[in-house]
Amino acid sequence: MTGSVLPPPIPYDRTSQRPTWSALPSSLRAAITARLGSPVTEAKVTGTGFTSGFAAVLTTSSSGRFFLKAAPMNEPASEWYAREAAFTSVLPSLVPTKPLLWSAEVEGFFVLCLEAIEGARVPALPWHPAELSAALNALTAASEALSDPPPALLALEPTSWGSVIDGTLDNWRTGLPPHPHASRLAEMEDHFDSHTRSLTELMHGDLRLDNIVLDSGSKAWICDWNFLSYGPPWFDTLSLLLSAEASGLDPDALFWAHPTTAGVTAELLDGALAAILGYYLTASAGPEIPTSPHVRSHQRYYGSLTWRWLKRRLDLDPGRSVLAVAPVAW
Repeated sequence: MTGSVLPPPIPYDRTSQRPTWSALPSSLRAAITARLGSPVTEAKVTGTGFTSGFAAVLTTSSSGRFFLKAAPMNEPASEWYAREAAFTSVLPSLVPTKPLLWSAEVEGFFVLCLEAIEGARVPALPWHPAELSAALNALTAASEALSDPPPALLALEPTSWGSVIDGTLDNWRTGLPPHPHASRLAEMEDHFDSHTRSLTELMHGDLRLDNIVLDSGSKAWICDWNFLSYGPPWFDTLSLLLSAEASGLDPDALFWAHPTTAGVTAELLDGALAAILGYYLTASAGPEIPTSPHVRSHQRYYGSLTWRWLKRRLDLDPGRSVLAVAPVAW
């Protein structure tokens, strides 16, 4: 244990505002029902995530259960769902994720359908140690499987890590207001950039607690592969372990024990934390999003977790919060 438990402002199974099954256009529901093969008898909408797209486990009268997402073609979520469908369809079989059954443009919506996970639930904070271990094991399996990607996956041209860094993980060098620690944090961020920019390993790219799903047997599955990219696989480990920081666990010990971190230096870990902190400071200061009312509070929360971890590692003036650079109250 390294510190107190820091609970989220809202549980991660209640962060989204999504339409119900009955609120979808009748023509869309009819087309989906025809594709599923029998009428939908129950639709359990998920409360996780930060998009306003439809996402639910559908139970049918005789065809089984499915996890289905749908978003209008004129909304950004449809592009994310399309990319998720494309990547998921060609992931190596040993990646712990449920397979894509089908995807299509249907009645002005992009729809993807996956196998349902029995007893699906988002891990709760604070983490139960066995469930966190299951999530880290799932990440190990995914990283090992992605180390030998199939040609079909590479043909989809995953985003380069340099493209991810630019405008996202470079904020101490490009956009944050002056702060007593800004120069040091910018140097750390630059070190991380220069040592990872050209990496060609594959990673999930958005691995948070709410992109982990536990089944009825507490096996962990990794979902939402729309941001799959090139980059350092250990960055996924780091981003997931921010929720271990929230749980009062020792994220350093968990990080260094994970297989993806072999060869990583302390300087790289510190630089990545600095880059993540800069991202959350910048993103959380943006205007509120009516269709995603909890995303800014989530970003502020994760910024606080990142700062607490980094401050403990570097003893960065514990009497002053770096979060004061944000034009919002943290």
